[in-house]
Amino acid sequence: MEWLIGFWVLIGILVGWYYWSKEKNKIEKKRLVPRGNLGWPFMGETLEFIASGYTSRPVSFMEKRKSLYGKVFKTNILGTPIIVSTDPDVNKVILQNHGNTFIPAYPKSIRELFGKNSILQINGNLHRRVHALIGGFLRSPQLKARITKDIEHAVQISLATWKDTQEIYVEDEVKKITFAVLVKVLMSVGPGEDLDFLKREFGEFIKGLICLPIKLPGTRLYKSLKAKENLLKMVKRIVEEKKIALKLTDEKGPIMDAVDVLLRENGESGETQRLPDDFICGNIVEMMIPGEETMPTALTLAVKFLSDCPAALQQILVENMELKKRKTYSCDDYAWTDYMSLQFTQNVISETLRLANIINGIWRKAVKDVDIKGYFIPQGWCVLASLTSVHMDESNYENPYQFDPWRWEKIGAAVNNNCFIPFGGGQRLCPGLELSRLELSIFLHHLVTTYRWVAQQDAVVYFPTVKMKRKLPIRVQAITSSDD
Repeated sequence: MEWLIGFWVLIGILVGWYYWSKEKNKIEKKRLVPRGNLGWPFMGETLEFIASGYTSRPVSFMEKRKSLYGKVFKTNILGTPIIVSTDPDVNKVILQNHGNTFIPAYPKSIRELFGKNSILQINGNLHRRVHALIGGFLRSPQLKARITKDIEHAVQISLATWKDTQEIYVEDEVKKITFAVLVKVLMSVGPGEDLDFLKREFGEFIKGLICLPIKLPGTRLYKSLKAKENLLKMVKRIVEEKKIALKLTDEKGPIMDAVDVLLRENGESGETQRLPDDFICGNIVEMMIPGEETMPTALTLAVKFLSDCPAALQQILVENMELKKRKTYSCDDYAWTDYMSLQFTQNVISETLRLANIINGIWRKAVKDVDIKGYFIPQGWCVLASLTSVHMDESNYENPYQFDPWRWEKIGAAVNNNCFIPFGGGQRLCPGLELSRLELSIFLHHLVTTYRWVAQQDAVVYFPTVKMKRKLPIRVQAITSSDD
C-alpha cells in the first residue's frame, strides 16, 4: 500500500511540476513582450504619431521610443495596439514568415475599399499564384522591350509640353506619365476618354485609403466606394471584350497586358478552374495604385533631391549625355539594358527610394505566438515593420538624412538587403520593382538631357502619404546643342 501512495505522490509532483513549468514559461514570455507605452485609451499615441508626419523628421516618433525601449517596442496608433519593429533582422522574419505566422493587417478603410479578395489580403496558394503570374509578366523580355518604348513615348510627349517661361508642377506632370503607362500595362488602354475616365475616378477612389471608416452618404469612404463602383464597371467591360477576343483567337494571340495574363490562367496542375472575373477586375483596380501614388512621388522627389544637390545633378547629366550621344551616332533604339546600365543614375534612384520612404512600413498580424530574437509577439497582435526607421538609422547609413548617391558606390552589391527594402520583401515583394526602376531611369534620362531647371522652395509632407507640399514648382530652360 505504501508503494501505491508513493506512486501517486510522484505522479502529483510530476503533474504539479508540468503545470508550474507551463505557467513559468508564460510568465517568462510575458516578460519578453516588447516594452512600450499604449498611451491614452483608444487614441493611444496616435496624435504624436501623426504630428511627426508633418515635420522634417517623421521617423522621430520611432526614434524616441527606440531610445526608451529598444528597437522593438509596443505602442497604440490609429486605434490599434501594435508592436513596432525598427530592427532589420526582425523585419526580415516578419516579411518572410507569411501565412503560417503573419498575415496582412490593414486599417479598416483599406479593407473596406479593396475587399476580401484583394491581393493585399489574400493568402496561401491563391496569393502565390497571382503574384507569380503578374511578376512573371512584368519581368518578361517581351514586355520589357515593348514597355521601354511606351514609357519613352509618354515621357517625350509630356516633356514636349513644358515651356521655358511656364511654371511646371512636377507632381502633376509626372502623374500624367505614370498612370497612362501603368493602365497600358494592365489593360492596354491608350489615351482617350476611357483613360481620362479611369484617371478621374481612380483619383477619387484613392482619397479614401486613409480615412475614418464611416460609409454614410457624403463621407470620404462613401465617395471612394462609389468611385470604385464606376471603376469596376469600366474594367469589367474591358475584361468582357478581352474574353471575346481570346475566344476568337483560341487564346493563341500574344499576351499584351495583365488582364490577358489573368484571363488565360487555368489554375495549377492542369486544373480548369479560372480566376473569377470579379476577382480579376478588383485586383486590376488595386494595381493602378503605383500609377497614381507611389511612382509619381518617387519621380517628383528624385527631381527635388537632384535640384538640391548640384554635384549629383551634374554627374547624372554627364552620364546620360554620353548615352544620348552614343545612341545618336549609332541610330539605335534605346533598350531596357541601356537605361539599367547607367550606374550613377541607378545610385540616384536607390538613394531617392531610401530617403523618400514612400512606403513607410508594412502591417502584419500574428496568427500565433512567435519569438523573434528574444522578442515575444503574442497571437492576435498587429506588427508594424518600420522601413523608414531602418533606412534612416545611423548604424545602417552614415549621415542618413543627407542625399548621397555616392554612398552606393561604397556599398555596392555588398549592401545588406535587410537594410534596403523600399519594395517590401518575402513573398509579397513588389512584382513591379524592375518596371519602377526602368520608369525612373527613362524619365531622368530624358529630363536631364532636355532641360535645365530651377526648383522653387518646397517641403516634403509625410502624412497621410508622402507628398510635396506645393507639388514641386520648377521653371525650365531647354538645353541646346551648344550646351552639350
